[in-house]
Amino acid sequence: MIAGAAQTMEGALARPSNKILPSLGIILVAGGFIVLSWLGYLWLSPAQGPYRYKLVEEGGVDKFGKLGLDAWPDLSIGKHEIIVDGVDQPMAVGYLARRGSARPVMLDWENRSREPIVFLDGKLSELTTLASAIAKHVPKDAAILAWWDTSRQIKLLTGYQTEFVSHLGEPPIAPSVWRSKSGAIEKYEREFWGAPASADESRKFKRFADALVADPKEGVAILRELTGGREAYVAVHLSDLYKLGLMRPDRLGAAYKDFPLQGGDVHGLSGIVKRWQQDNNYVSYSVHGLSVNMVRAYFLTDAKSGNTLLAQMLPFTTTNPLELQELKLVYQYGGYWVYKIPSVQSPSS
Repeated sequence: MIAGAAQTMEGALARPSNKILPSLGIILVAGGFIVLSWLGYLWLSPAQGPYRYKLVEEGGVDKFGKLGLDAWPDLSIGKHEIIVDGVDQPMAVGYLARRGSARPVMLDWENRSREPIVFLDGKLSELTTLASAIAKHVPKDAAILAWWDTSRQIKLLTGYQTEFVSHLGEPPIAPSVWRSKSGAIEKYEREFWGAPASADESRKFKRFADALVADPKEGVAILRELTGGREAYVAVHLSDLYKLGLMRPDRLGAAYKDFPLQGGDVHGLSGIVKRWQQDNNYVSYSVHGLSVNMVRAYFLTDAKSGNTLLAQMLPFTTTNPLELQELKLVYQYGGYWVYKIPSVQSPSS
């Protein structure tokens, strides 16, 4: 399925055993038909939002021990499910966190549908490790640039003032069948998250996107423009590629597909990913482990996309972040890559 130039691939499922009874296949087909029927019904009702956030559990970090947030005991956590009327199971599960009376921040998200809804999946353990490293090594008065959702997470976990602090909601992420309901979705999201971004912050974020789709030299110049000459850092994640592709489809072609990692067979998985790349005429890929059993592969769909600043900052088969001259790599963990933005006077510092 295609959203602009960014293509959403269905999550790969492990092949069923040939011993599975035909009746099970009938049940699965019937269940899928019910879900699609309800999605179709919602598609035909454009004035109605297709989903809602439902708070199912809340408390302190001690109540959500599996999240690994012991280092932030002052946070309040709310577990929310994305509910679609008529569908028995939630389409996604998210953990919102806040400090005191501040607006909540989406800290962890798990999609359970065939296409992503609202957010992309992440690994909270990687995020908390990133936040701890920033708090330890980055000066508190430094400028920090990142995608708006990552920026809000970094601000919450470090106390640092990132360049983007509002829930910008760009780009909208929704199943293709909900495209006609984009207005209702945007209205619902604004009402749920509140405190919309100022016009200046929205403009700056669009400029940030411009930087990431530009060639490295031009892109870094825009990053300097945004940080006003201060000591500055930019953090990116592999998932930013897909989001940027949705925002700038004319400048960046991006796709992803989830692959099951069976028995830790990394070499076998590599061959499968390469075949998928070749079958779809993509030019490059990078992988990110979502769990011990699932890997997400991100693809560049054409050669020009590999020349963008963001692609050069990430480890694709046709790029090497260690060789990027315009920025200085200072930290990498999981899907996160952090660079220092050199001053004009000192391009290699």
